Formats: sequence, structure tokens, C-alpha cells
Amino acid sequence: MIAKLDFKAMGCHMLAAIEYPPARAGKLLNRVPVWFEDWEDALSRFRPESELTRLNQASGEAIKVSETLWDVFMAAQQAYKDSSGMVTPMVLGALVEAGYKNSFDVLSRNQVIALKEKYLIRPFEEVECWPESRMLRLPAGEQIDFGGVAKGWAAHQAMLRLKSYGPVLINAGGDIAISGLGAEAQPWLVGIDDPFREGHSLGTLKLGRCGVATSGRDYRRWMQNGTWKHHIIDPRTAEPAETDVVSATVIASTVLEAEMAAKVLLILGSQAGRIWLAARPNLAGLMVTENGQLHYNKSFVKYLGR
Repeated sequence: MIAKLDFKAMGCHMLAAIEYPPARAGKLLNRVPVWFEDWEDALSRFRPESELTRLNQASGEAIKVSETLWDVFMAAQQAYKDSSGMVTPMVLGALVEAGYKNSFDVLSRNQVIALKEKYLIRPFEEVECWPESRMLRLPAGEQIDFGGVAKGWAAHQAMLRLKSYGPVLINAGGDIAISGLGAEAQPWLVGIDDPFREGHSLGTLKLGRCGVATSGRDYRRWMQNGTWKHHIIDPRTAEPAETDVVSATVIASTVLEAEMAAKVLLILGSQAGRIWLAARPNLAGLMVTENGQLHYNKSFVKYLGR
């Protein structure tokens, strides 16, 4: 039997599921929202007392950080390297300039923000770090936002904490960590959301141990000066990515890798995205474009339910 718990954290709908005798499963699952609350307290840029907020406010100074923030910083650094700089936490200024000042729970879809001077994204390498003491120093005047990396990290951590009790699936707002096949070697069934029809699915994935992530510009979007904006920043332009991809879904060995890759595909667009994906046969990817077409590689096909 699969026990499930739905809750909200990090501005997203969350799901924790575990196969285990129901009596104990409930107690185990009740821990998960507490973990996410603690992680959000450390990692949210929208909480004025969060550790990340304090780090941002102290830019230019060397600050000792918690193990949680350090681990997410290292995950963000790995995503930056693996994406050749396409996925970077150094986009907070660009997000604010584009109008994403508040949590999406309170951001008006019709909000109009006055444009400021062009924001330039600085290289992530400018953040100084000292591993032996867990010290970080942001460049003076610079702030960071972990965004999807924090969600992916949290999903992965929750899965690791629960997997010894039974097969686990954690879905953190579309970033999914799966510990392995379920009972009797049965796969987990995960639907692919249709970005054009809320509540509808493009198909079903059959999954074992892996990470899955979907990056899209169909939900977190708002109106600024008569133009729709979204939260996926292209670091090459410091603007919301101009792309024909509405959503991208990637299956990888971990949810952190999948989250990075899905964001890259969305930023690059379908043509460059197909080339990028072809060079990485370890990834299974799907892109849905503005005209409703589906573009996926051969690796993706084997996960599709029949």
C-alpha cells in the first residue's frame, strides 16, 4: 500500500509518498513538511529572517553558513558547471528587475513594475568560498537566489531520509526524487502535465530509481508593461528567456541533474535544445513547444507507459 501526504512549501504543492504499512507510514510522512519548513527558513529569499536573506544583506562580507545552505550552494555550483553557466543563482537582480519581487503566492499576474537600468549578471566564480570553514562571500552589492536548485535538493534530501523505510517518491513542485521501484518491482507512474490544458496529461511515465524535473514558463508568469514575463532567466541576456519551449521535462540519475537539464532545454529553445540533449544520452528529455509539438529523444521513449 502507498501512503501519501500532500502539503504546501516553497510556494509549491508538494507530495510525499511511501510504500509501507499504513500505521507507521503516517508518522514518517508527517516529518516531511517539518523538514521542508526548516529548509525554507534557511533558503528562501522571500523570508526576511532566512539565512539566505542574511547572506544577501551581508554581500561583500565573509559569512559562515549552515550545512544546509552550504550543501545547496555546492549543488548550485555543480549545476552552474554542468550547464556551462546557463543555470546560475546570480540572477536575483534580473528576477527583481523583471518583476518577480515577491513570492508567487502574492505576486499579481497583472503587476506592473517600473523598469530600471539594465541588470548585468556576474559570473558565479566571483562568489568566494572556503570549504574547510563553510564561509561564503558574495561580491559587494550582489545577491543570489537558489530557485529550483533548492527545491530539487530538498526533494532529494527527503527521499534519502525516508528510503530505508520503503520505496519513496517526493514531488517538490515538479522536481521529483524516486528511491527505486515499488513493491514487486513495479514502477511508479508519473503523469506529464499538459502546459496548455490545466489538469490534463500528455502521457504517463513508468519510473524506478531516478530524478525527474519539469521547467516551464506557463505557471510563474506575470504582466509587466504590457508584456508577459516569466521566472526563467537567460543569463546571456539577463532577461526572461525568449524561447519556443513552453515546458521541458527531463529524467536523470538524480533530481538535481534533471532540474538543471530541464532549465537548460527551456532556455536554449527546441532547436539548440535538441542538439544539447543529443550530446547527453544519459538524459531522457521532452520539450513542448508553443505550437503544441512534442520533441523528445530516444532515451525518453523507454519510460513512456503503454
